[in-house]
Amino acid sequence: MDRPIDAADDQELLARHVAGDPDAFGELVRRHRDRLWAVALRTLGDREEAADAVQDALLSAFRAARTFRGQSAVTTWLHRITVNACLDRLRKSATRRTSPVDDTARFEQLLEPHESAEAPAERQDLHRQLLAALATLAPDQRAALVLVDMQGYPVAEAARILGVPTGTVKSRCARGRARLLPMLTHLRVDTVGNEPPEGGRNRTPGASVPPVSESTETGPADPAAVKGGGGDA
Repeated sequence: MDRPIDAADDQELLARHVAGDPDAFGELVRRHRDRLWAVALRTLGDREEAADAVQDALLSAFRAARTFRGQSAVTTWLHRITVNACLDRLRKSATRRTSPVDDTARFEQLLEPHESAEAPAERQDLHRQLLAALATLAPDQRAALVLVDMQGYPVAEAARILGVPTGTVKSRCARGRARLLPMLTHLRVDTVGNEPPEGGRNRTPGASVPPVSESTETGPADPAAVKGGGGDA
């Protein structure tokens, strides 16, 4: 007899989804949507683009669940699909992209709820400059830095998500930091340019950008919220 859905692990949920359980994929989305949303929002810097990317990624995962072979964790697989959806959007919009700091409301979505209205002007300006600098990076470098320096993934885990060797992630991060450094040396941060240890989370106190709010900025709540999703794969 199947365990209650909230007691099943991710791989079991995916298998149950493939077998026709109508609730299994929704539980996967509930567990992982906040982190997928945070990665997409940080990578794209635009709420609508991030929502579309997460929706596209979840729809792809919903339909491609039969192809999952268990060679990585389900969460790594979901993150890889989401990052790829973000990179596709970045590459397609490269010629028409504008800086997210030109839109104050969009910028404030990246701050914690209590900060968006009350943070000192100096702190808000710091974040605007950081996000503007991040937007100048090539998509691959930006994705690597978002995962490692902003979301705190170990390099090895980021490599699995991006589907590249760990050395490639380190190289992309190093090149991205080297490009950011001249733009950020005047800011009061000490994390840019520091290679974090591979064995643990990377964010340190005073990290450059605070976490995206998980209570107010969530992505799609269930498969029915995925564009075109909700039906059988």
